[in-house]
Amino acid sequence: MLQVGEPHPDRNEQFEHINATAASYLAEGEPVISIDTKKKENIGNFKNNGKEYREKKDPRKVLDHDFPIEELGKIAPYGIYNLNNNTGFVNVGTSKDTSEFAGESITRWWDIVGKHTFPSSTKIYINCDCGGSNSNKTYMWKYQLQLFANHTGLEVEISHFPPGTSKWNKVEHRLFCYISKNWEGKPLVDIETAIDLIGSTRTTAGLEVVCIRDDNRPPRKLAKA
Repeated sequence: MLQVGEPHPDRNEQFEHINATAASYLAEGEPVISIDTKKKENIGNFKNNGKEYREKKDPRKVLDHDFPIEELGKIAPYGIYNLNNNTGFVNVGTSKDTSEFAGESITRWWDIVGKHTFPSSTKIYINCDCGGSNSNKTYMWKYQLQLFANHTGLEVEISHFPPGTSKWNKVEHRLFCYISKNWEGKPLVDIETAIDLIGSTRTTAGLEVVCIRDDNRPPRKLAKA
């Protein structure tokens, strides 16, 4: 894969640090998660690229345009992939992809899955890329991590992948790609359909996915006086 722009001079060292740190946590039985937001999807009877099995001469009919339908909206699936046991968790947001949403997503993963899987853990290692709601330059994301640490009592260590290398983030090629494959050719006619398709994602390697809906709205910004 060719990178746009100049690669970071310490790129290889950053990857070696991430791999070594993850291996150390895994060896100790401490949780390692890879996180990111999958691309937003329009909800409605729209074409979804790919193929599906249908009865002969019974093609699925979809709308002839892909303009968003305001009353149906969009979804922002936030994924947490757990390297320890090849499991995925997706918090499906129905509002904006914000740092508050990212923090809420990993907190929900911990409360629903994490604390039961790792009841004696004292720390957690998080991998993510440098952009979006979990950007390394966003102070709100750092604040959300502190709230997560306060809520769980865990020591939180986080590593961001170098710019231009987000595709190496394991949530991309161990979770999101299989979700896309599972729902290809099937229109996301409503949010429940999207959640069912995400939650039914499985692989022969044993991947299982928990998917929930998140209707929280980000806090309004106060208008300037």
